[in-house]
Amino acid sequence: MPKNKGKGGKNRKRGKNEADDEKRELVFKEDGQEYAQVLRMLGNGRCEAMCIDQNKRLCHIRGKMHKKVWITTGDIILVGLRDYQDDKADVILKYMPDEARLLKAYGELPDNVRLNEGIAGEMDDHDDGHGDSYLEFGDDDIDQI
Repeated sequence: MPKNKGKGGKNRKRGKNEADDEKRELVFKEDGQEYAQVLRMLGNGRCEAMCIDQNKRLCHIRGKMHKKVWITTGDIILVGLRDYQDDKADVILKYMPDEARLLKAYGELPDNVRLNEGIAGEMDDHDDGHGDSYLEFGDDDIDQI
């Protein structure tokens, strides 16, 4: 019988936790690069993004990031511009939400860029925390029922 030389199968590889991007230093754009915000995901490793220079570009997610770094609508990304195609770009890096806030604080991102922070947890102004789905009865009301 052959000896098992490996440590396991694909499920072991799938469960690897790569926590090396917990504390990475902030990467700023260089020449030939631009900040962008994802407008929509197109599938097949592509997305449509609005760059800071007000150009809408079709962006290709590079193979190193594909299926490892999940990009969604509204994320701030760093794209590499192509010399030969102005309407296409390559995604180099996805910024974490706290890194995007830092970029905005440093003035790298304009003020009109909306970051997706805390939208799901907000309450409306007219909502006081009590829902209208239940009825409150006092002691007098119970006697009448």
